[in-house]
Amino acid sequence: MTIPNRPRYAARLNAFKPMAGDLGGGIAGMIAAAGQVGGLDTADLNYPDHFEGQTPETLGAMLGDAGMTLNGVAMRYYTEPGFMIGAFTNPDAGLRAKAVDLTKRGMDACRALGGTVMTLWMGQDGFDYAFQGEYGRMWDDTIAAMQAVADHDPGMDVAIEYKPNEPRAYALMPDVGTTLLGVREADRSNLGVTLDFAHVLYADEMPAHAAHLIARHSRLLGVHLNDGYGKRDDGLMVGTVHPVATIELFVELERIGYDGAIYFDTFPDHGGLNPVEEARTNLALVERLRTLAGEIGALPELRDAIARQDGATSQRIVARALFGA
Repeated sequence: MTIPNRPRYAARLNAFKPMAGDLGGGIAGMIAAAGQVGGLDTADLNYPDHFEGQTPETLGAMLGDAGMTLNGVAMRYYTEPGFMIGAFTNPDAGLRAKAVDLTKRGMDACRALGGTVMTLWMGQDGFDYAFQGEYGRMWDDTIAAMQAVADHDPGMDVAIEYKPNEPRAYALMPDVGTTLLGVREADRSNLGVTLDFAHVLYADEMPAHAAHLIARHSRLLGVHLNDGYGKRDDGLMVGTVHPVATIELFVELERIGYDGAIYFDTFPDHGGLNPVEEARTNLALVERLRTLAGEIGALPELRDAIARQDGATSQRIVARALFGA
C-alpha cells in the first residue's frame, strides 16, 4: 500500500485569533498568522462572521498572500440570537426560512471565492428536555432545509458534520448512522458527510469504521482531524491520544480513495498554546502517521491477522511499526 501524494492541509482559522491583532486584526490577521505556519495550502472560512466587511476579492487576496486557496465555507448560525433554539428545526417558520436563506448566501460566497464544499454543523438543531420538541416535525423541517440548500447550487457539495451534542444537550443528527439516514432521506447527489475525529470518539464510534460507512452509503466530503479523550470535543493535536486509530483512519481513507483536504480542527487557544507551533506539530504528526499508514497497510501479515480477527497478532504488528517492539 502506498499513501498518495501529500494532501491539502487546512487549519481552524479562529485558532489564530490571539495573533491576529498584531497582523491587521480580524480575519485578515487570522489568515496572515496561519500563513506563518508553512505547509497550510488551503482554508475554510466561516459564514457569515469571516465575511463581514469583506468582499470575495479582498478575502481571495488575503488567502493568496498567505499562500492558500479556499477549500470551502462552514456555516455558523450563532450570529442570529433566534437560532439558539434551532436554525433548521426552529418552530418559527420565518426563522427557518432565514436560516436557509443565510446558508444559500454562504454558498454563493463560497462559489465566488472558488470553494467547492459547504459544511453544515447543526449544533443548535436539537433539544434539551423530554417533551420539548416534536421529533417528526423537527426531522421533516431539517430534511426539507437540506434539500433546499442542496438544490440552490447542485454543483456544490454540501457536507453534514455530525456531533453528539453541544450546544444542545441532544443533537438531531448525533452520529454516523442517524446522519446517513438524513442524507439518504434528503436524496440529493451533492449531499454527503464530514467526519470530525473528536466528534466520532465521543459518539462512541471508531473513526475508520465511520469513514467506511460514510463511503459505503454516501460520500465523505471532509475530514477534520484532532484528538481527545472521548468525553467532549477536546480539539487536541492529531494523534496525541489515539495514534493507532488515526493510522487506521488513514489506511481506510486510502482504501476509499478520499482526496479532499485534511482540516486541523484543534483548539490551541483553549490551552494557551502558540497556534503557529501547534499547527506545525499537527503537520509533522500527520505526515509521520500517514507514512506509517502506508507501511502498515502494505503488510500482508496484518491483512491476514485482520481477516482472522486476530487482535493479539494485529496489535503486535502495529506496535512493531510504531515502537519497534
